[in-house]
Amino acid sequence: MESSVRDESGARHAVTRIPGSEGPLTLSIDIGGTGLKASVLARDGSMTADRVRVPTAYPCTPRSLVSSLKALVAPLPSYDRVAVGFPGVVRAGKVLTAPHFVEESGPGSKVVPKLLEEWSGFDLEAALASELGAPVRAANDADVQGAAVVSGIGLELVVTLGTGVGTGLFMNGKLAPHLEIAHHPFRKGQTYNEQLGEATRHRIGIVKWNKRVQEAIENLYTLLMYDRVYIGGGNSRKVTVDLGPRVEIVDNSAGILGGIKLWEVGFL
Repeated sequence: MESSVRDESGARHAVTRIPGSEGPLTLSIDIGGTGLKASVLARDGSMTADRVRVPTAYPCTPRSLVSSLKALVAPLPSYDRVAVGFPGVVRAGKVLTAPHFVEESGPGSKVVPKLLEEWSGFDLEAALASELGAPVRAANDADVQGAAVVSGIGLELVVTLGTGVGTGLFMNGKLAPHLEIAHHPFRKGQTYNEQLGEATRHRIGIVKWNKRVQEAIENLYTLLMYDRVYIGGGNSRKVTVDLGPRVEIVDNSAGILGGIKLWEVGFL
């Protein structure tokens, strides 16, 4: 079934809607260090339109990110509410950390004090609600992705491998307080983020990177004794080593599909 929407310039764009996409409709946004992605989800989690994506532009101020997201979602169908996955710590709608966005030209570049100041405490929910005209809920992106894939049984860990590393922890389907495991020491005086991020994968090659992924998963089992771990993110498809029976590789689309869960009672 096709319908059309207008973007900010007034131009019409055709979108394919899935039958049965009754409300409430959720605009789900996945903010990444490399790309910004979004779609509108029906109540059952199905996408009512194809996912849209643009590269993340740097330097990335709060104002420029919000403007980019507004332009990104303009071609999408209408929605009733918004869910956002953000690559940092978000508490009560406000950004506590934004590791990628406080750097001059993205991951691995120098930290800019002015960006650090602008992002610290930025009310992401309020800013997006004002621009998008709908209520917004925001959470860490790994937590959102995990919400889409966990079984709800036992202690389940989600690890996202992309520009950096993200983690989310769930106990019997309930989201635990967010832990920034990615920024804790891993090996050779460096963090998980530094040892497993996209820049490092390019530098050391896929074989060495996979060995580090294997070591990281073993370390995290020692730390958490998880029942199951889900590997997502853009680089999950580059994992070629056997990580054992407790590990499952999941599709990166979970970063968007988990948006429905943010609006379930008790998730946040």
